[in-house]
Amino acid sequence: MADNQTAATENLFDVEEEQPETEQKAFDSHLFQRMLKYILPYRKSASLAAAFVSLKTLMSVLEPLIVKNAIDHGISNFDYPYLVKMTALYFLVSCISWFSNRTQSLIINQTGAKVLYDLRRQLFEHIQKLSFNFYDSRPVGKIIARLTTDVNRIAELINGSLINILSQLLMLIVLIVMMLVLDVQLALISFSLIPFIAFFVYFEHGPLKGLWMKYRRIGSSITAHLNETVTGIQVIQAFSREKINTRKFAALNERYRKSYLKSVFVEILAWPVIDITCALATALVFFFGSKRIIEGTLSFGTLYAFYTYLNKFWSPLSTISKFYSQLLSANASAERVFEFLDFEPLVRDLPQAITLPAIRGEVEFDHITFAYQADRPVLHDVSFLIKPGSTIALVGPTGAGKSTIINLIARFYDPSAGTVRIDGHDLRDVTLQSLRSQLGIVLQDSFIFSGTIGENIRYGKLDATEAEIEAAAKAANAHGFIQRMELGYASVTEERGSTLSTGQRQLIAFARAILSDPRILILDEATSSIDTETELLIQKALATILKDRTSFIIAHRLSTVRNADLIMVIDHGEIQEVGTHLALLQNPNGIYRRLYETQYAQQEKMMLDFIA
Repeated sequence: MADNQTAATENLFDVEEEQPETEQKAFDSHLFQRMLKYILPYRKSASLAAAFVSLKTLMSVLEPLIVKNAIDHGISNFDYPYLVKMTALYFLVSCISWFSNRTQSLIINQTGAKVLYDLRRQLFEHIQKLSFNFYDSRPVGKIIARLTTDVNRIAELINGSLINILSQLLMLIVLIVMMLVLDVQLALISFSLIPFIAFFVYFEHGPLKGLWMKYRRIGSSITAHLNETVTGIQVIQAFSREKINTRKFAALNERYRKSYLKSVFVEILAWPVIDITCALATALVFFFGSKRIIEGTLSFGTLYAFYTYLNKFWSPLSTISKFYSQLLSANASAERVFEFLDFEPLVRDLPQAITLPAIRGEVEFDHITFAYQADRPVLHDVSFLIKPGSTIALVGPTGAGKSTIINLIARFYDPSAGTVRIDGHDLRDVTLQSLRSQLGIVLQDSFIFSGTIGENIRYGKLDATEAEIEAAAKAANAHGFIQRMELGYASVTEERGSTLSTGQRQLIAFARAILSDPRILILDEATSSIDTETELLIQKALATILKDRTSFIIAHRLSTVRNADLIMVIDHGEIQEVGTHLALLQNPNGIYRRLYETQYAQQEKMMLDFIA
């Protein structure tokens, strides 16, 4: 049974992994042009690097000519002073070549670091602006892979590889010219085998592109699986799923290894062919060149220079072949990165959007219909008008549409039909920043960032003073436990607030919301995961927190919402009942009364069990 379950789990995992994130395409020159745009702001540095590359190329070409002249004129004629001049000139050329090489490497690395910074910053800024629908369908690990591995691949291409390939192309052109100038016959012998190399490399790139795309997808899946494992480690250990989880990772890791080795195998398949071809061409040049020296039609210095140029000639060819493989790999990563950059947020500021003025807190839903998926509506023609300063409770079964209502108020999504208004302003007509800066939201699992407790509270108002932070903490009844910590507000919290209890995290979240002084406050199951003592502290703080604010409270514990000005019962995406706590209890067949009696019966049973 366990084996069947494991197999089923791994089969499911296989299906998830094999789904392509982006459609595989042939090499796209448009993508390459987009990659090149990131180097445009640094064209001066790139031009300077290219100048040093050209200088280095020139020096590399001069070195064999100097040796040729030393052999043919200095050594052959026993001209010692001439040899001294050639030796000094060779040393000078070598020094210039070394300086040019080191300088262009420094410039390229500096420019590449800037390009990497720009690309990663642009991608990071962009994904923060994307709507929730983007994150609803993508694992966190795969998003991280785009920000790291794929960006690095593009940066590597734009960084050293692109300048290097230009250097090699320039070197190749110069070498071809010099070889033809030295001896046309030997040059034609050398070039005769180039079409074979080009033919092989061309027909290799098709399968290689698909292999690298698959390799990238599996790598993203590994990152996603690692992220899921780390964030869900408590659940994994609680259900003793370590072995199954390890088997899943091992299977994926093995697929990753095989995919990489297969890609590398196809890529390096070209190098023995190229190397053998180069060796054959060199052997032919050596044979015919030696024969002509014996015949007296070629000087030894010319053969040496030509032989040196020929050895230099194969290096650019090899580099260009490898560059094409790297270009395919970067192209695969570019498809994935630019897919993110081209993804337009569904919720964004319109060109004519205005700044929402200071609000009073009137909220209106005007015949709202909404669906996360087009064929599955969550809200059906919902309408209501909330007066400023009112406390509204949203209750109902799980999946009824309560959280969707507050998501629309915060404009995390736009309605499929109808209009959401605050103080008469259609939310689509105002800027997101001016809207959300006047909202405060406390969720069931409030996120605590790495840093001090004071910094986490200040997140609600970045220019807040220490006195304001402390006042907000006192209003949320968080000041007491903070003061008991060794460093107080300077105490450092680990990632996600792992060193704090659930209740402490919620109290900090309340303090953060209070500090921002929102006109509309949203509490989404903010007390459902905390102990009774902490809930009492929060209930006590709510009297201060909710005063003179429009507040929306989602809670399954009806004791939390009984003092609300208005309770709306949501079921199947519609408002089924509206009224105060006492008024709704008067309806013997009402949903609210049924929920209340169910909770009351459960509490009474728990009390009797405890007494027993």
